Amino acid sequence: MSALAATIARVIRQDVQSMHAYAVQDSRGLLKLDAMENPFGLPPQLQSELGQRLGALALNRYPGEGVERLKSALAAHVGLPAGQSLMLGNGSDELISLLALACDTPGASILAPLPGFVMYAMSAQLQGLRFVGVPLTADFELDEAAMLAAIAEHRPALTYLAYPNNPTANLWSVETLRRLIAAVGEQGGLVVMDEAYQPFASHSWLSEIEARPEANAHVLLMRTLSKFGLAGIRLGYMLGRSDLIAEIDKVRPPYNISVLNSECALFALEHAEVFAEQAATLRRERGLLLAALRRLAGVQAWDSDANMVLVRVPEADKTFAGMKARGVLVKNVSKMHALLANCLRLTVGTADDNAQMLAALQASL
Repeated sequence: MSALAATIARVIRQDVQSMHAYAVQDSRGLLKLDAMENPFGLPPQLQSELGQRLGALALNRYPGEGVERLKSALAAHVGLPAGQSLMLGNGSDELISLLALACDTPGASILAPLPGFVMYAMSAQLQGLRFVGVPLTADFELDEAAMLAAIAEHRPALTYLAYPNNPTANLWSVETLRRLIAAVGEQGGLVVMDEAYQPFASHSWLSEIEARPEANAHVLLMRTLSKFGLAGIRLGYMLGRSDLIAEIDKVRPPYNISVLNSECALFALEHAEVFAEQAATLRRERGLLLAALRRLAGVQAWDSDANMVLVRVPEADKTFAGMKARGVLVKNVSKMHALLANCLRLTVGTADDNAQMLAALQASL
């Protein structure tokens, strides 16, 4: 063993050494439909306007006023309810990490349904918290009885409920969610409603927070601008009761949002109608894609409230490899969880993107 290898073995945590880093697929030369990105770029006129604004920024200064203006713009954009505040993260991933850090009390745990977003479990492991995963039903609905039992047994500090879920793309029953949120509250825990795919969903939990504020006093609502159309700038935000947000904000690193990122996000919100039109286009394309998928023999496609569609094929590995060989990159989720056996996750793209993806899929079955 080399000296460096011995040092790594001694100073790096054993659980970290046994982990795998978050994998990003190599998409060079491929139609990239694996990461739920918005396929539309800024119109040329807006590109020019944004370039001028970014060029005029004081890059020699730490972020300050621009970030506060962005928070105000986001509050107006979402219609921030009275008594609530908002905090920013370098993507939702940072917010998830900060939540684990803030809630790291002795014996604390994090609970979430499975399959779900991998960062919930990873944040728990990195912070040394126990992660409790509760399997969904075979049709990807919440197993309410199992969730309630797990909440009662483990009394989780944080319970994540993705709305809609990733990678299954479905919204869960409002009545079931109300009962789970109440159960977590009775145990003294927090609920995080992760609305990463809100631009494509038919319902938002924000309406519940507004209609039933006391029942949702312990609920945090998390969103991202990635699915809004700005995956490249890495900006997530979270809203909740002001006193709760103030506590979590204490563990946020100073200047975690760059002046470039905040100005890009502010500019996008000033032109929100452009991104709203893009989201509407993708929702229409999602319906057409689902109809086409359901005409393919051997393919099962689930309804979606996100900009992705989960499908089950006879042989996921073979189909994934065949699609990649034909120039289309999707996400093979078949090994993520037993419930996802032979499943692929397809990002909804433009009409041309979807046509190319469908052709590759059909030829690879």
